[in-house]
Amino acid sequence: MRTKTRTGPRRPLALLVAALFAVALALTGCSGAGGDSGDKSAADADDKGAAKSDLGAGGGKSDAGRQQAQKPPKLTGVHVIRTAHLSVRVKDVPDALDKARTAAEDAGGMVGDETTDRDGHGHERSRVTLRVPQESYEDVLDQLAGSGRLLERNVTAKDVTDQVVDVDSRIKSQRASVARVRELMDRAEKLSDVVTLEGELGTRQSELEALLAQQDSLKDRTSLATITLRLTETSTPPADDDPGFLDALSAGWNAFVTALKWIAIALAAVLPFAALLGAATFVYLRFIRRNSSPADAPSSPAGDLSSPAGD
Repeated sequence: MRTKTRTGPRRPLALLVAALFAVALALTGCSGAGGDSGDKSAADADDKGAAKSDLGAGGGKSDAGRQQAQKPPKLTGVHVIRTAHLSVRVKDVPDALDKARTAAEDAGGMVGDETTDRDGHGHERSRVTLRVPQESYEDVLDQLAGSGRLLERNVTAKDVTDQVVDVDSRIKSQRASVARVRELMDRAEKLSDVVTLEGELGTRQSELEALLAQQDSLKDRTSLATITLRLTETSTPPADDDPGFLDALSAGWNAFVTALKWIAIALAAVLPFAALLGAATFVYLRFIRRNSSPADAPSSPAGDLSSPAGD
């Protein structure tokens, strides 16, 4: 007797087991990925915590960094022409002038024009032009202003960045233009073309040289600041001492000499008139009055009267 094996019901069961097994594998993979991401997040958190702890440990360095960040950044690419005019009254003009020269030379600058003379009261005065680097400009200016009594301070700053950029661009273009003309000259075959190109090359080279000179001037004025310093001598105050015997005697003698001088001046002014008057008086008495008197004096009537008495 043959027995039949029933396999139909087992096949669905096997498929169900296989499906459950696949789901279990999928869940295991997801949990593993989640664990990895969690580990990575934890590692990142640890790294951030370590960084924070390092910052906390180096607090002094962080403060220094913050202070440095608070400082205004140094401007780059900015071109400024700085000029200043100072007027200072000092006790000793030559000494103050020497100190001003030393301050400019120590800062890496130089001394320009210098003029020294005296005013109407005999006080010495000087005027000097100093050129100092831009980075030492403020220090030198404060040092010169503090050398005596400051009378005047005039400071100006002119931004020429646009002008510098424009000149640089024009120089670049002009150099390229000169190079092109040179290339055309190398390829020119006709004499007329060569002559024309030589004239054009000379014109463009002249323009290039003018631009280069302008560039040098701007570079000099923006790299070195100009300070014009005027020094004047302090006036000597009058003495406050009371006058003594010698002072009074000297004053009296000066008054006496002055009086004699004025008397002599008055006599000298009157002397011509007195001489003229005396001469006129002498002439009148000597000649005019004598000539006007009669030659013979009249006889006295007494003789006539006495003659009858004699008879």
